[in-house]
Amino acid sequence: MIRPEDMVLTPQGLRFAGRLWPCSIGRGGVRADKREGDGATPAGVHRLVGCLYRPDRMARPVDWALPIRPGDLWSDDPGHEDYNLMVRAPYPHSHERLRRGDPLYDLVLLTDWNWPRAERGRGSAIFLHRWRRPGFATEGCIAFRPEHLRRIVTRITYGTRLVVPEELAGRGAG
Repeated sequence: MIRPEDMVLTPQGLRFAGRLWPCSIGRGGVRADKREGDGATPAGVHRLVGCLYRPDRMARPVDWALPIRPGDLWSDDPGHEDYNLMVRAPYPHSHERLRRGDPLYDLVLLTDWNWPRAERGRGSAIFLHRWRRPGFATEGCIAFRPEHLRRIVTRITYGTRLVVPEELAGRGAG
């Protein structure tokens, strides 16, 4: 059941806090059977479990946000015990750098997709983050204009969830 405080993905954008926010989804569209590397945004109801930000690029957006430090990584190696967890460099297994040279992860909302006990191969880290440009597909995350993402983050409450309706499964990313 969808609640008033939920974020709901629609074909037109993300419905949240009384408005529709333009967004981009995964290049693989929405899938009910998400797998590692498919580029899909997973259907389902996802809790928001954290917020990360770059303290060298912005002030703390909300009091519960944690700074992204040099050496912060996200394991995307389904063969390793740290799969779908934040790890620190040096880390010899497959990973994604959270402190990037570009601004994509300056502000990130973490979902509970396949977390905290990850099923290997089911897909790692579905974030809400900044988009590269309008309509540019992600690797499965949901991406927004930077100023929209900042406003969304400040409107989140304890019970806010991300709802990706299964009816969107099979639709393309663009």
